[in-house]
Amino acid sequence: MANLSKIQKLKPFLDEKVELYNQFKFIATDPISIPHKFQKKEDIEIVGFLIATIAWGNRKSILNNGDKLCEILQFEPYDFILNHTEQDLKACKGFVHRTFNTEDLKYFIRALKFIYEEHNGLESIFQKHQTKNSLQPAIHQFKSIFFQLDHEKRAEKHVSDPEKNSAAKRINMFLRWMIRRDTNGVDFGIWKRLSPSLLSCPLDVHSGRIARELGLLQRMQNDAKAVNELDTNLRLLDPKDPVKYDFALFGLGAFENF
Repeated sequence: MANLSKIQKLKPFLDEKVELYNQFKFIATDPISIPHKFQKKEDIEIVGFLIATIAWGNRKSILNNGDKLCEILQFEPYDFILNHTEQDLKACKGFVHRTFNTEDLKYFIRALKFIYEEHNGLESIFQKHQTKNSLQPAIHQFKSIFFQLDHEKRAEKHVSDPEKNSAAKRINMFLRWMIRRDTNGVDFGIWKRLSPSLLSCPLDVHSGRIARELGLLQRMQNDAKAVNELDTNLRLLDPKDPVKYDFALFGLGAFENF
């Protein structure tokens, strides 16, 4: 863990950057803009989960494919998930984002139907399997439940598992969107039964680099152990809303070349 006094000295600087970058005007080119097209809780969380799943690579490509996903789901994601027919699934043909392909999408649609019908939805799974300190064990349990139906083994790579030492960047990002209470209207905060204090920072090569430059992270690999180290330090800065600093780390890297 980094030196406590050094971390506390960073707080005014990082709080200022959070204020600067935790703004709705920045989301137009961010994957979170796709679920912002919807109003219903279930629509937001379904589209949010799917767009977070494919949120790697070129941003323009992510957004274009996010729009395609909305079209495939007939712009009514929850209704489509619950009531789609095999005929409806033909619309998935040809969908591909990097290694996420048509068959993956079909499985994700079936698995989401299973989760809403048999497990009372996405939020309920994470609520049931959270611990008092973390949501990382709940991600592991979610993955186990999500892949209970017959599926191709290759599909499993699209949901990361912290218990296999993955940083699980995309699903931690999705959880930030759903849980964090955001007065600026970027994150949705629609999962009221889970505390923002349990969230983990979505760690990738860019946020990791900035965190190391600032002394918030010593571990060199971007893995689950690094996420835990960064969590510990960010919670010293704000135990109630630690992942607000994701905005600072991202903004410093993307906009200021810190």
